[in-house]
Amino acid sequence: MRKEDKNQLIDTLTEELKANNYLYITDISDMNVEATNRLRRLCFKREVKLLVVKNTLLHKAMENSGKDFSPLYNVLKGHTSIMIAAQGNIPAKLIKEFRKSTDKPQLKGAYIEEMTFIGDKELDALIAIKSKNELIADVVALLMSPAKNVISSLQSGGQTLSGVLKTLSERPE
Repeated sequence: MRKEDKNQLIDTLTEELKANNYLYITDISDMNVEATNRLRRLCFKREVKLLVVKNTLLHKAMENSGKDFSPLYNVLKGHTSIMIAAQGNIPAKLIKEFRKSTDKPQLKGAYIEEMTFIGDKELDALIAIKSKNELIADVVALLMSPAKNVISSLQSGGQTLSGVLKTLSERPE
């Protein structure tokens, strides 16, 4: 590969890393063509970008991105592919689902909103991470809960009060 091509690839990777806050570093080596194609189709369906990269080029792109990827430098060994997504837990769920039929891809590390996760053992923790929209929905539900309780109490109290008044009005004097 020519130096100009490498520099262009590093620049492209750098822009991807700057634009996204969710990066998964995986190992998909030893997967046959059929399994690799299934993984690529699943990634496309879930809007996850899957790229096979050279470790040295990814390392340089990480350094140029302006983000602190230094804890992930040690996992850049062997075959490396990266998964980039718009939400933090989508690639983790995808990996877990895909592993029902095979033992790959293996998670080497992940970068989620300035936090790093090293090793395949972190997959369950990554699945549990909620997306921004899920967190907003949880907060809205928590804020609405007391208001719903007050409204239902007022509605039930109103029915009770009207029942008491009706009973009193029907009572002979």
